[in-house]
Amino acid sequence: MALVTDILEWLQALPQPALVGATGALVFAECTIGLGFIAPGESGLLVAATTANTAPRFLILWAVVSVCATLGDSLGYAIGRRFGPRLRETKLIQKYGTDAWDKATDVLHRRGAWAVFFARFLPVIRTLTPAAAGTSGLEFRKFLPAAAAGAISWSLLHISLGAAMGEAAKRIEGMLNTGGLIVVGVLVAVGVFFLLRWKKKKAMGKLEQRTTEPSKAE
Repeated sequence: MALVTDILEWLQALPQPALVGATGALVFAECTIGLGFIAPGESGLLVAATTANTAPRFLILWAVVSVCATLGDSLGYAIGRRFGPRLRETKLIQKYGTDAWDKATDVLHRRGAWAVFFARFLPVIRTLTPAAAGTSGLEFRKFLPAAAAGAISWSLLHISLGAAMGEAAKRIEGMLNTGGLIVVGVLVAVGVFFLLRWKKKKAMGKLEQRTTEPSKAE
C-alpha cells in the first residue's frame, strides 16, 4: 500500500484555503505568548508544505504564513507592552519558559532588533521574544521590520524543507515495497529529528555569538 503517497495526495486534495488557513492559524497561535507551548506551528507548517508542489501553492502558503507569523509576533509584543515584567511571573512561563524568557530579555537588551530576527529560528525562545521585546521597551518601529524579516525567512526555509521532503517521500516510496517503506519511514523520522536539532544548535550558536560582540548603537 502506498501509504505516504496516499496521505500526500489526500492533503493536496483538501481545499487550499482550508489547508492554508489552518496552517496560518497554527503559526499565529504559536507566535503568541504561551500558545507556542501548545500549538505545533512549526510541525504543522512542515506537513502543510509537503503539498506545495506548484509555484502558486508555494507562494500562497509562504505569503499567508509570513503574514500570520508577523501578526502573531505583533500581538505578543502588544501583550508584553501591556502587562510588562509581570508576564514572567505567570504560571505558564514559570512552568515552561523562565530560562528562555530571561535569555530572550538579556539578548534583547544587548542586541535590540537583531535578537527579534534571530529568535525566530529558536524553538520556545521564538514564542517568548515578542512579549519580552514589548516588556523591554524596544520601539515597535524597530521591532516590526525585524519580526517581519524573520517571519519571511523562517517560513521560506520551512516551506522549502517541507516541499522537498514531500517530493522525496514520493520518489522513495515508488521504489520500495511496504516492508522497505517502514524502514525508510523510521530513517526519515530520525533524519528530520537530527536536522531540526542541528538547525536549532546552529541558530543558537549564532545568537550567542552576537550577544558576545560589543553592542552597537541602535
